[in-house]
Amino acid sequence: GDAEWRHVTAVDLLGAEASEQTVSIKEKDAEDSLVLRIQTPERIRITLDQVDQLLFERLKPILGADYFSTFNPSAYVTTDADLARSELAAVAQRFVPPTTHNPVIDFHLRPDVKFHDGHALTAEDVQFTYHAIMNPKNVSPRLPDFEPVQSVAVIDPLTIRFVYKRLYSPALGTWGMMGILPAHLLNAEALRAEAIAAKKDPDSFTMRQSRFNRNPVGSGPFVFKEWKSDQFIRLERFDDYWEGPPNYHRYIMRIIPNMLTQEMEFYAGTIDNYSALPHQVVRLENDERFQHFSGIALGYTYIGYNLRRPPFDDPRVRRALGMAIDRKRIIKYVIYGQGEPITGPFAKQTDYYNHDIKPLPYDPQGALALLAESGWKPGADGYLQKNGKRLAFTLITNNGNPLRKAILAIAQDAWKKLGIQVETDLLEWSVFIQKRVHELDFDALVLGWSMGIDPDLYQIWHSSQSGPFQLNFVGFKDPEADDLILKIRQEYDHATQVAYCHRLHQIIADAQPYTFLYVGRWTALLDKRIVRKITMADGSAVYKPITPTKTGIYTYHFNQWIKLPKEPTFEPQ
Repeated sequence: GDAEWRHVTAVDLLGAEASEQTVSIKEKDAEDSLVLRIQTPERIRITLDQVDQLLFERLKPILGADYFSTFNPSAYVTTDADLARSELAAVAQRFVPPTTHNPVIDFHLRPDVKFHDGHALTAEDVQFTYHAIMNPKNVSPRLPDFEPVQSVAVIDPLTIRFVYKRLYSPALGTWGMMGILPAHLLNAEALRAEAIAAKKDPDSFTMRQSRFNRNPVGSGPFVFKEWKSDQFIRLERFDDYWEGPPNYHRYIMRIIPNMLTQEMEFYAGTIDNYSALPHQVVRLENDERFQHFSGIALGYTYIGYNLRRPPFDDPRVRRALGMAIDRKRIIKYVIYGQGEPITGPFAKQTDYYNHDIKPLPYDPQGALALLAESGWKPGADGYLQKNGKRLAFTLITNNGNPLRKAILAIAQDAWKKLGIQVETDLLEWSVFIQKRVHELDFDALVLGWSMGIDPDLYQIWHSSQSGPFQLNFVGFKDPEADDLILKIRQEYDHATQVAYCHRLHQIIADAQPYTFLYVGRWTALLDKRIVRKITMADGSAVYKPITPTKTGIYTYHFNQWIKLPKEPTFEPQ
């Protein structure tokens, strides 16, 4: 019917094209490159005003059910190399597929956005940010988010177009989380000048080494002014912010390691905004002196295992380790009830999370049975042994986090009761991440993961992302999971995407590459005199209470905050 084609805006015939491509082919343990000559046939381009992932299915009744499946891409690709027919077919499919979806996103930038040094933020800066992510020298963990982009074009100073290689449903979300870098401060010319001034090799110098990382220049409502490690970060009002200057002149984020000092300073009024620690929540959430906001966190705490190393390459061992840990005890005594059990890697507030999956039971005897099934049995000294070797490993986490330190001790104690020799280690954050996590040099670790509501798990769970400096550092690999992760990325129908997520959740829960511990609750406290002040076009002021977004972000309009001399009274809305 006509309704099925209402989004088609144009149909064009594209002429045949000839090109050459150099590709790498893996042969045994080596890689070889070969040149392909590609004679792309004439093609039909159908332009739509929105993505229709079922377009080619709709075309089958018109073209014939086997129209696409009988297309032979090998007929259009030749090479002088000695290549098996099956290998040539696989390569040809990459370059001359029968169909392609190429979603297009046009971003229209505000005309009045400036960086803090006065330079206008333009489409050139957006393009530069994309290229900086894709530059392998920068080792960006965000690269998988933008790999699906086929091309980028600056249409004019305020318009940029991204064309994608394939369907990619998280596209808008990935750009929504992306800050834009100032090209004039970080381009090749600027980095070279900085390297020479610092007497460093300009050919190997990257933006990761740039002073920009300790002296950032952004385009938000506050300008970076000072950073004293372990003391404070000071920002000041940006008068040329596109939405107008913030209502207050200075924003200071203080680092106060001592928890009691944090609380006392908040009571004294020297801190206006304070994140209550779990043991303080019951006492403070009903205190009439403060505004308070709370919710389930977008993230979780877990124990991750290096699946490349025995005994963690056996899923029965991983499950047994999880069954030995009493999550309820952790939630009750470590985070004072401010959390909930979690079974998988999706945000618990969303329908992507599979609520039918039950947490692992706390069952030390069942854990011992699983370990025995996998060959680990008590030796004369009481420790579990297999082939004369004791079951022993080291559990690590970062220093400075009392909650993770407590989990470290609880896990060690639980596993020692089973007869496992467990050592623990607390490491300074940069050493922990750069030397142990990024270089995959660990047995097991305690960590947390913060996320958005989007269900794209490619970076952290796809097998292609399990190398050094990538986020699947536990080395989880499962063909069905890989397939589902790609399907989720390319699915635009919400119900179908949810079904894929539920199945993926089940696969990960069954494999237990992590022992998922809990998702925390957060509670933030704020002086009751702080409200939103909105200046209208006629110069008049409107005051509103601070209200969180659906995802719990209460600082969304923090540039509009203002502290009044006394607590205001608002009419019920």
